[in-house]
Amino acid sequence: MNLAAKDIRHNFGRFALTTVGIGLLLMIVMGMGGIYRGLIAEATLLVERIGADLWVVQGNTRGPFAEISRVPANLEHRARAVPGVAQARRFISHTVQREHGGFPLRIVVQGLSWPEDRGDWIPLTAGRPLRQAHYEMIADRSLRLPLGSKVKLGKDVYEVVGITSGMVGSGGDGLGFFTVVDAEAIQFDLTGEARRLERQARRARVESQDLGRLQPLLVDRAAGSETEIPALGPPQVSAVMLSLQPGVDPETVVRVISTWPDVTIYTKQQQIDLLLSGMVDRAKRQLGLFRVLLIIISTIIMALIIYTLTMDKIHDIAMLKLIGARNRVIMGLILQQALLIGALGYGLAYWLGTFAFPRFPRLVVVESQDLLMLGGIVLAISILASLAGIVKAMRVEPNKVLS
Repeated sequence: MNLAAKDIRHNFGRFALTTVGIGLLLMIVMGMGGIYRGLIAEATLLVERIGADLWVVQGNTRGPFAEISRVPANLEHRARAVPGVAQARRFISHTVQREHGGFPLRIVVQGLSWPEDRGDWIPLTAGRPLRQAHYEMIADRSLRLPLGSKVKLGKDVYEVVGITSGMVGSGGDGLGFFTVVDAEAIQFDLTGEARRLERQARRARVESQDLGRLQPLLVDRAAGSETEIPALGPPQVSAVMLSLQPGVDPETVVRVISTWPDVTIYTKQQQIDLLLSGMVDRAKRQLGLFRVLLIIISTIIMALIIYTLTMDKIHDIAMLKLIGARNRVIMGLILQQALLIGALGYGLAYWLGTFAFPRFPRLVVVESQDLLMLGGIVLAISILASLAGIVKAMRVEPNKVLS
């Protein structure tokens, strides 16, 4: 008869509660690793999916994912002239929060370089890509905007013509895909009073200069619309993405554009590395610290329970020694209980995680290597937790049975 199984049946309530507690702790440990991998997946999702080989950003900056980057929209025309460049697209991305249906709606506004980019690369679950230059959008499912719904952003109303899934920004907010012109209109939208004050400020600046006093017509021109003033360029974009011709070495294009003093160029991998070393690094360290603390707590709890179960069996262990049972039999009794608690807790953690993780507000990615690593950790925890009970059992004298 297996002594460990007999003892578990005798103390089934305590054993079951311990297993459930360890399982919940291990599920959180498993979730911490999954949340970290989810952060990486969300942060690099757009860079991976958008298919650009090189990113041209504002000079001496780390790109639009790390900090504010502003480059002129006509930079794409310059980039197209570089030998080896097959396609240049404008990139603009920003987050807005509005009220929709009485609830807050946060959208990562992503501009597509119309008409070259209509969103054909976006994995749609319903609807279609963009077909016109204005007033259409593709929304991620997490935004909870049904197909055909209309959303007012700025002064315009946009219709949801496509639904995608799993397309979120680094902050977990759902992506909304618009044409670049519409994305700029949303970003630089101003109220009528703000525009009036801005025009009046331009007029005042011109009037205060000699040029304005000598040429009064310039005063009226300065007070007009921005699009009618040649000195004021169109709205800037965050970056320009380059796709290279087949067989072209990226370093040759990088060397050419690196000589331009107003911009900085990064490869796709460099852009990913900047993302992971910046915004994701702190989250990684914090989640790692919590994982370590939870593993330590799990070890302590298991050790205390195994020790308590051992103390309850002092009389039985003394009897076993008195009748000649070997030490390895007693050690096996305690070790088997610890391993069984660890194995059942690990299985419970995995089973609960399959139901809980998909319902988390952020993406949780649990990979096979994480499960194998956690299994090894659980094995080590079980062995360490059994040591306290084994040491106590080895010190029990056979004459304890008489007390």
